[in-house]
Amino acid sequence: MKIHEYQARDLLQSYGIPVPPGRAIESVDDAAAAYKEVTERGGTMLAVVKAQVHAGGRGKAGFVRLVQSAQDAADAARFMLSNRMKSPQTPPEGLEVKRLLVAAGVEIADRSGAALRSGGRAAGPETGATKEEFYLAITTDRRTRRNVLIASREGGVEIEQVAHDRPEAILKEPLHPLLGLQPHQARRVAFALGFTGKQVFQAAQVMLNLARLYVEKDCTLAEINPLVLTAGATGGAVVAIDAKFNFDDNGLVRHPELEAMADPNEENPAEARAKRFGLSYIALDGNIGCLVNGAGLAMATMDIIKLHGGEPANFLDVGGSASEEAVTEAFSIILSDSRVKGIMVNIFGGIMKCDIIAQGIVNAAAKIGFRVPLVVRLEGTNVEAGRRLLESARSTLPTLQAATDLGDAAKKVCDAVAAG
Repeated sequence: MKIHEYQARDLLQSYGIPVPPGRAIESVDDAAAAYKEVTERGGTMLAVVKAQVHAGGRGKAGFVRLVQSAQDAADAARFMLSNRMKSPQTPPEGLEVKRLLVAAGVEIADRSGAALRSGGRAAGPETGATKEEFYLAITTDRRTRRNVLIASREGGVEIEQVAHDRPEAILKEPLHPLLGLQPHQARRVAFALGFTGKQVFQAAQVMLNLARLYVEKDCTLAEINPLVLTAGATGGAVVAIDAKFNFDDNGLVRHPELEAMADPNEENPAEARAKRFGLSYIALDGNIGCLVNGAGLAMATMDIIKLHGGEPANFLDVGGSASEEAVTEAFSIILSDSRVKGIMVNIFGGIMKCDIIAQGIVNAAAKIGFRVPLVVRLEGTNVEAGRRLLESARSTLPTLQAATDLGDAAKKVCDAVAAG
């Protein structure tokens, strides 16, 4: 599960990590008042208006704007709330923006000791100065099977590009499985990032608090980008400007306060519908729907569809104990995607019995019909009973084809879709 930036800021504050004043709004009418409120609290005339969507690339798309008046804030809000945001991380049609964050700007120190006025991103290359922006994150290193603190002096930019171009600019500090991040580790990273004096303690405390938050809230990613050093006569302060959190869905039962933060408008409707039935569904961009039991088998199914020239429309794992109702719902979800021109069913029956899948296919045909080619490969528990069910339903399923193995199924569905 993901949350919006304004919610992430509140979470950071609750763990003692300083952030600039901010306020979430949902209408143009609230923008001017929000601007006045946050700038008064922040002691500045500069503010930033940010679209609240679960996608990156907002700044380049024009959905992060620095403003210096209430009218500018209202104009920025009007643009963002009346246009869909499009970036490399959004669907082609873009995302509707329903909520904005208006936050006070800060003066970010540059590395020559001067100050750059910014709302967190946009001092701009025209200044010729390098801002004191840093990247901090905690996630799980699957190679070492340990949580790890990741840090860099290259904050405020896409960290993936930094890691690709300059891997030496990325610092990694593994966390102890039981003790977590230790103070001496946090101080070592703070010194390595170039902090001095009281800033070392501030930066280290941010890291320690972020590590505690990561564990206590069952995060899979806790990211601050950028963490900045503000300008000031006494050396400035360390402040978090932007944050991103991903949470383990399996841990939400322990965190109703986090579950309440979920924004259904940011979820794919089909994925949310599948979740209610205990199905693992992820929409993709292809035109061949997949219904499979087991995540590994689902990945292999998508791979072999690609091998035969097709494009998967989804990942859908019905799991090992799905009911007939859930299987019927799975087909309904697949067929709700107008791009789907064919469906491949690949079931290796163990806990999930082949006759249950077959009955689900028959039920789905009766309920919603199959207007596209349907190729079914069944093996395993109760396979003969499942095949008999499908054979007896052929009169109502004219698009059905049986397959002898995985390769045969992929070839048949790809050929049928290609033939139109």
